[in-house]
Amino acid sequence: MTKVPWELHLGAAEVANPTSIKAAAAKVGEYLGGSGLNLLINNAGMIKSKMLDAETLEDMTETYTTNAAGPLLMGQAFLPLLKKAAQGSPGSGLSCSKAAIVNISSIAGSIECCFGWELIQNASYRISKAALNMLSKCQSLAYKEHGILCVALHPGWVQTELGGAAGHTPPTTVDDSVQGMLKVLSSLSEKETGAFLDWEGKVVPW
Repeated sequence: MTKVPWELHLGAAEVANPTSIKAAAAKVGEYLGGSGLNLLINNAGMIKSKMLDAETLEDMTETYTTNAAGPLLMGQAFLPLLKKAAQGSPGSGLSCSKAAIVNISSIAGSIECCFGWELIQNASYRISKAALNMLSKCQSLAYKEHGILCVALHPGWVQTELGGAAGHTPPTTVDDSVQGMLKVLSSLSEKETGAFLDWEGKVVPW
């Protein structure tokens, strides 16, 4: 798997800015030379901790742009590099070592579960993550023919700035979440493309 030390070589991509995304994809392509990109993880996210009645058009638009539209544009911009990686990988089937898009979602975007509603409503965040889940499904259908696996992955309720935005201490450490997700990613195959999974590999209800 080709690894890119992003912060050392490529700077940052502003996921709400199409020009920035295209520039980042160009830099990655230049860094990789003739190689493709095996794994794109869309991890950028934002949250507005508000009650439903306090949500605004600006909240909805900004959150949706970062959490749903950004990953869409990232997938489009990096698609040529992902295709190149898939074409250059031997064997059939799908995997993260071949070519994959992993969208970091949240169980808060599960319509069936609606986890944590009693703690904090965060409607704009929940709606944007539900949209991200649908994007992941759409990507899986559109990009399967190119040999690219696509999944939505819930990292757990993690002890990060975003995770603590509701004023509660999350139960999952960053290390446990990362180690769990790496284990899940290493085991993904064609049967999981388009799925919504958590950091322990369990299926999350839509």
